[in-house]
Amino acid sequence: MTQSGQEKINEIKARKKEWENKTLNPLLDKYPERAEEFVTTSSSQVNRLYTPLDLLGSDYVVDIGFPGEYPYTRGIQPTMYRGRLWTFRQYSGFGTAEETNKRFKLLLEQGQTGLSVAFDLPTQIGYDSDHPLALGEVGKVGVAIDTLKDMETLFEGIPLEKVSTSMTINAPASVLLAMYIAVAEVQGISQDKLAGTIQNDILKEYSARGTYIFPPRPSMRLITDVFEYCSKWNKMPKWNTISISGYHMREAGCTAIQEVAFTLANAIAYVEAAIKKGLELDTFARRLSFFWCSHNDFFEEIAKFRAARRLWARIMRDRFGAKNPRSWQMRFHTQTAGCSLTAQQPENNIVRVTIQALAAACGGTQSLHTNSMDEALALPSEKAAQIALKTQQIIAHESGVALTIDPLAGSYYMETMTNEIERRAMEYIEKIDEMGGAVVAVERGFIQKEIHDSAYRYQKEIESKKRITVGVNEFIIGEEPEIEILRVDPEVEKIQHQRLAKIKKERDNLKVQDSLNEIKRIARSDENLMTCIIDAVKAYATLGEICDTLRDVFGEYTATEII
Repeated sequence: MTQSGQEKINEIKARKKEWENKTLNPLLDKYPERAEEFVTTSSSQVNRLYTPLDLLGSDYVVDIGFPGEYPYTRGIQPTMYRGRLWTFRQYSGFGTAEETNKRFKLLLEQGQTGLSVAFDLPTQIGYDSDHPLALGEVGKVGVAIDTLKDMETLFEGIPLEKVSTSMTINAPASVLLAMYIAVAEVQGISQDKLAGTIQNDILKEYSARGTYIFPPRPSMRLITDVFEYCSKWNKMPKWNTISISGYHMREAGCTAIQEVAFTLANAIAYVEAAIKKGLELDTFARRLSFFWCSHNDFFEEIAKFRAARRLWARIMRDRFGAKNPRSWQMRFHTQTAGCSLTAQQPENNIVRVTIQALAAACGGTQSLHTNSMDEALALPSEKAAQIALKTQQIIAHESGVALTIDPLAGSYYMETMTNEIERRAMEYIEKIDEMGGAVVAVERGFIQKEIHDSAYRYQKEIESKKRITVGVNEFIIGEEPEIEILRVDPEVEKIQHQRLAKIKKERDNLKVQDSLNEIKRIARSDENLMTCIIDAVKAYATLGEICDTLRDVFGEYTATEII
């Protein structure tokens, strides 16, 4: 550092001390601050004031840099939203494939630029709608998909070569991807033209959600089979083979720092599994994508996105030795925080979602879903879904945040928080590495316990009013206004049962059985399962039949007890 630089630091230190003595302390004696300490949503300490003194040792070129260049702190594209806005998605799916198809078409007409499919719980855990465990759940939290016929109906009249589709499915991800491929073939569209994302992230299911089927290690095999099929075999070069998700862990109660740490630890596990399978790093790494939650703390969330992007670039370049800059880039989708939304005073949720969406845009997301105001009550009504979509459009076209790149870069607070999140997330990653990686950490229940502890602490803060939630523990009104909510027709279950019975009667059942036998044979080997799963769905084997065949070989996972 030059002498003039050191003199400048000394001057700032002296002026800060003078400010404290002359201006701040006399005022504090008369008017104490509102609380003894101020913390973020993640309970990180927030200082009263940030100055250049907080960034001593930081190097702009090394740590912040320029958009489109390593370490991508400021974004992965050189022009960011000046060149192209993020993809507007609304997570949609309910009832039958026909109902969801109508909602898709409505949202596309309203200006949505990508589809994001929600599946019901039976579909998520590999059961057909007529399975006893599916009773009462068919079509309730997403669309019911039993066979290729349902998938054909879901995308009827939607040109798949022109729309990017994201499918939120994990344990049976390879089966749903196979159905999507088959639908495209019916439409006359080759696989290499398809663009979109399959979530396919099983590790966070064990930690945060519970919609798993198989144990972790065979589940990892299914994931790397998708990597190999899409990337190594170059069948789907435009398809993101996984969406490594911090979102669900954040919804389950983890902090922003834990969200970054656990998500990247899972990502490291997927990269290592793919390399072990024999896949070339720079072939599959460029199609890895991520999925983050955007919570209430505006500045912390922006810092989180920036820190995660920088940390991933360093992991891929320095830890794994990736050579292609595209392998260093973290491309991600963001969804606003459903767990932050309240059943009380639901219209307040429009404001919460706006703040969260604004943070995602300032943080450089490539794709965004805005939750609807009725999130805590039901699946989105048509009106609520339209308001949520319009929120994105107003931010994009009226707020001005898309006019310049990474607008909060250089803020003493923003850069300090970005550094802090990266440092503390890396400490977690190193601890997980010492255990043997994310799979071992899941098997031991470490990540689950960390999330549970954070969720408990957050809830206690709300109950004690250390943390204020408007309309819940403060600013409560008397009678709540009624809003229209979506109710799924109970007849959906009956309709799905009838369709399933009809398909089983009309299909070539010998061909179905042959295809299931082939899946079982390959599952017992080291061969890739994708081709035989595609053959099975084309024969109209059901989702449940395919998953049951894999259950026979892989077994089912039993959750680790958390002590």
